[in-house]
Amino acid sequence: MAASRIRVRMRARAIDEPHRASSQLELLFDLTFVVAIAAVTAQFAHSIADGHALDGLTPFLQVFFAIWWAWMNFTWFASSYDTDDVPYRLLTMVQMAGVLVLAAGVPAAADHGDYIGVTSGYLIMRIGLVAQWLRVAAEEPPDRRTALRYAGGISALQVGWFLLLFLVDQGVLSSSAQLLFFVALAILELVVPWWAERTRSTNWHPHHIAERYGLFTIILLGESVLAATAGAQRALEDSEVTWSLIVISAGGLVLLFALWWLYFLQPAGAGLAERRDRSYLWGYGHYGIFASLAALGAGLEVAVEQTGHHLEASPTAVSYAIAIPTGVFLMLVWAVHAPLVETPTIPAAASFAGVFIILLLPLATPWFGVPGTTAATAAVCALLVAVTIGSAPIAREARTAAG
Repeated sequence: MAASRIRVRMRARAIDEPHRASSQLELLFDLTFVVAIAAVTAQFAHSIADGHALDGLTPFLQVFFAIWWAWMNFTWFASSYDTDDVPYRLLTMVQMAGVLVLAAGVPAAADHGDYIGVTSGYLIMRIGLVAQWLRVAAEEPPDRRTALRYAGGISALQVGWFLLLFLVDQGVLSSSAQLLFFVALAILELVVPWWAERTRSTNWHPHHIAERYGLFTIILLGESVLAATAGAQRALEDSEVTWSLIVISAGGLVLLFALWWLYFLQPAGAGLAERRDRSYLWGYGHYGIFASLAALGAGLEVAVEQTGHHLEASPTAVSYAIAIPTGVFLMLVWAVHAPLVETPTIPAAASFAGVFIILLLPLATPWFGVPGTTAATAAVCALLVAVTIGSAPIAREARTAAG
């Protein structure tokens, strides 16, 4: 490393910096989240297989919120202030260590409601981020108030999270009270960026942010492939390859490919550049997109596994474990991108119709089985891709004529 990179004054980067792309450190940082996502997906898959999908849903969404929010905070900070010097790299490593601690605590949280590991990992991640914001406050005077608001808000909320952990450990809170406490703290976490940036907005780069979100989407799609592979391995332990396994595996691959295609049909960089004020809706809406992809991975794992083993979950429940995340993904992909462009690439009518059909398909499970509904779900998504591609030239011609 050049001596000039040992310490660099932390300044806001230009929002129109040319050729801005994800750094090697950001890519390494993302890899630590692969472990955490794999852990929470595996635990949710176990809940689905045991017939307790609804019971496992809340812990899944809670832990995934911690994963998503920590990743998102790092991503937007890096887009604005990445110096890639020694202090920045070391503080990023601290956040990576927190992710690994959080991942190690996922089984205890899912199985026993013990969130000490998850909360401790989250605290370590936040310590690294607060240190970065304090560095901004010290080295970039124009952004000092914003940075101190970020650091103060994040620090205060860590007290709240450990207070929740203490109250749960003491048995003071009922299950419903615990959930309300969690929701309140999560809402306050979402408010901190809005409150901090009322003084001065940070210089995040729109195309860089869009690329980072796209890369995380690919990671989640990859986790679905990994989860389905794990299910296939367990299914093959005691049985041979069957047509059911082949159909589900092929249908799952087509489904994931179609969802990837649909997500990247609508590039977000230009829209974020033109409508920066709508970045909160776009960024926060991705919680549902990312969580639905992780949940889909769990559903596919169970669907593959049930071809070779008897599961407590009914075939209809397994079909819904695939259909519901797919429907949520399709609706949110349309919803978060629509405010950024005049004419969404994915037609609203086609998106709504596709979701409606997909949510009805599990009702046919008694006749066609999980393989049939999985293949049908993949076919609907593939048809949506075809419709979207086919309507794109018409939409372009309409815009040209209007202009």
